[in-house]
Amino acid sequence: MKLNELKATEGARSTKKRIGRGLGSGNGKTSGKGQKGQNSRSGGGVAIGFEGGQTPFFKRMPKRGFTNFTRKEYAIVNVEDLNKFEDGVTVDFAAVKAAGLVKKELDGLKVLGNGKLEKKLTVKAAKFSASAKKAIEEAGGTAEVL
Repeated sequence: MKLNELKATEGARSTKKRIGRGLGSGNGKTSGKGQKGQNSRSGGGVAIGFEGGQTPFFKRMPKRGFTNFTRKEYAIVNVEDLNKFEDGVTVDFAAVKAAGLVKKELDGLKVLGNGKLEKKLTVKAAKFSASAKKAIEEAGGTAEVL
């Protein structure tokens, strides 16, 4: 058997209905939509979620809280993770991403104070927790807010 000899099994493929192509086509005149009514009209049919006038499911369900569309989400790195870098290096998002500590930038980089920092680094990030800033400065480095 060769690739050019492959055929679909009988009945697996059917030809497309050519609607509204005259009476001889079998789908002429009303184009297979029957007589009159909502579903025979252009744009006919009911809206998604419509339940015949009964209160739709999504309206029957209780609603809680709201989604803050201005919320910022930061890529997070802990102070102990920064020990990967050499002493005296400037650490910014590009360096952190290259080291494989974060995947996406999101709305910026945030440094949290979990762990202990043993290197003197200059860290540039969008945000620092108070404990992270303290840990960086205690190690002899600087924390720069972008």
